[in-house]
Amino acid sequence: MICGKCRSARVNVQMVSEARLKVKRRGVIWWLFVGWWWLPIKWIFFTLPALLVKVFAPKKYRIKIARKRYFVCQNCGYYWEF
Repeated sequence: MICGKCRSARVNVQMVSEARLKVKRRGVIWWLFVGWWWLPIKWIFFTLPALLVKVFAPKKYRIKIARKRYFVCQNCGYYWEF
């Protein structure tokens, strides 16, 4: 492996993991068949329990991990992604 900037052969490979947090949401089919009538009924008749659940229920998140490979030149510090 040769650096593209200084043409040195002293290049290391580093693996980097990047984590992104995604919020889980309802799908289109749920909204078409259930969501359009359930949410108004829930807020009209079950306001207090719904607020308590909204405050104390755990959030629905999903972590998406992306792994990338970077090459780093030891002479000039130039790095690039493979």
